[in-house]
Amino acid sequence: MLLIQAKEVLLLMRKIICLTGILLLLAALPLPAQIGKLVPIKAGTAEDRAVTEINAATDPAQQLTLIDKFAADFGTGDMAIVANDLYVNHYIAAQNYTKAFEYGAKLWALDPDSFSNGVNMLRAAAAVGEEAKLFDYGDKIGAILQRFQAKPAPAGATAPEWAEQKDMALAGIHDNLDWVEHTLFLASYNKKDPSGRAAALLRFVGNFPASSLAAQAQEIAAASYRQAQQTAKMIEVANKLLEKDPDNRAMLLLFADYYSEKGEQLDKAAANATRVVELTAKAVKPEGMTDEQWAQQIQLDKGLALSALGQVNIQKKDNAKAAENFQAAAPLLKSNPEMYARNQYRLAFALLNLHKTAEGKAVLEELAATAGPFQSLAQQKLKSLAAASGRAPAKKR
Repeated sequence: MLLIQAKEVLLLMRKIICLTGILLLLAALPLPAQIGKLVPIKAGTAEDRAVTEINAATDPAQQLTLIDKFAADFGTGDMAIVANDLYVNHYIAAQNYTKAFEYGAKLWALDPDSFSNGVNMLRAAAAVGEEAKLFDYGDKIGAILQRFQAKPAPAGATAPEWAEQKDMALAGIHDNLDWVEHTLFLASYNKKDPSGRAAALLRFVGNFPASSLAAQAQEIAAASYRQAQQTAKMIEVANKLLEKDPDNRAMLLLFADYYSEKGEQLDKAAANATRVVELTAKAVKPEGMTDEQWAQQIQLDKGLALSALGQVNIQKKDNAKAAENFQAAAPLLKSNPEMYARNQYRLAFALLNLHKTAEGKAVLEELAATAGPFQSLAQQKLKSLAAASGRAPAKKR
């Protein structure tokens, strides 16, 4: 039997995340400054009046002139942070991203823990499609968050008070952090090279271990390493995820499918596939999925598990049980043409092995008439069957 194809590997993901439109939020998100230095500007001061005038300016050239004046008059000490932040926001609005990167670097030199600057730099990198910068800024943002989480309580604050303050700060950046995580996840997922995709997704997990996308990133990383034929890395990533979540259906399916195809650890493959069937009966629909999407996902998971069980039984030479498994899987896989075709190709061989030639040929004829990766294989098998039939000696009367 054929090894699972590249597109089929990625279909082992059990979750569907709707990321469409995320980048449209680039210009809409507020930029709180709860993480990083907070530079107060006292109301009524010359600095306050200058910033108010800058923010009110509608002509970009006039605004830049006012920022230059602010930097010249007040841009020392902590006010240099304010000046550089004004430059960053001005140049992003003007779509002069080279200058935005320049002043973002200056701002981080003064305030390495500025989360808002990280969001701005990621916006700029996303806008110009600079992938290397995008991931580098992701590293910086992740480090900022991890330093913030590890920061001890300041003098005079109790541990509960400090925990509450940190929770409030994280709540204040929630929308921006959500955008950061989705942007980096999507950029990692969209890498065409499977090995590079896996590495980028694991880099994302390292930077944002608490993200709601972390588990899915690991699932796709494991499947991508399989696609890249980096088996040791696939096993390592999948096992780490199963250590945290022993009932992770995606990883159980990955092992069941992989070992059943390879003809190795067949008992483990069967146990994993059986466990997935059990889990689909009691799984709870996650947020963000419609009832229709969830029903389709559960059917697909169960169908893949039954198909893996069928492949285990093919390997064990139990063709009758294998045919039962494949036949049970078939209607559940109809929503995915490639998985359905693979299952039917397997079914045809089980039937032929049982000497149910007419039934096996009928399945192959369906595949031979359907465009897909198994069409030519089915056509070739039908030709070989016809040739074998033609060479068969006539029975004596």
